[in-house]
Amino acid sequence: MNYKVHNLADVQSENIGEDTMIWQFCVVLKDAEIGKNCNINCNVLIENDVKIGDNVTIKPGVQVWDGVTLEDNVFIGPNVTFTNDLIPRSKQYPLQFSKTLVKKGASIGANSTIVAGNTIGENALIGAGSVITKDVLPNTVWFGNPAKQRGTINEKGEISYTKTK
Repeated sequence: MNYKVHNLADVQSENIGEDTMIWQFCVVLKDAEIGKNCNINCNVLIENDVKIGDNVTIKPGVQVWDGVTLEDNVFIGPNVTFTNDLIPRSKQYPLQFSKTLVKKGASIGANSTIVAGNTIGENALIGAGSVITKDVLPNTVWFGNPAKQRGTINEKGEISYTKTK
């Protein structure tokens, strides 16, 4: 085992890359896949049908539900909410959960909600408190409720805001 798990975490998966750290009060179900050099902060739940790439940071209070994929170098801020069922009902489950894809290098700010079935493009930046209801293009900046594209971001992390009318 070349990864570290806090003794107060419940980690059932063995599909975890080297140098990953999983902090206290996390639950990782048995079929989840987590890459190398990840930092899974306290109070994170990761379900079975989840794939997490290398160098991913997930801050506290996040639930990564079945159907979510986080590619390499993704940042998930505290209390980000993913959904996976577009018509949720108590004790009724869809045949397949909606898929959500967060592409390489994307960052999602604290308290954002990512509605199931959407893709967040490479290096995109989602501002804190945003609600993502549609696909996000690569290298774009989105925020608001519902979130709208407000600018672009380059490889240096410099933002150019779109002029509003």
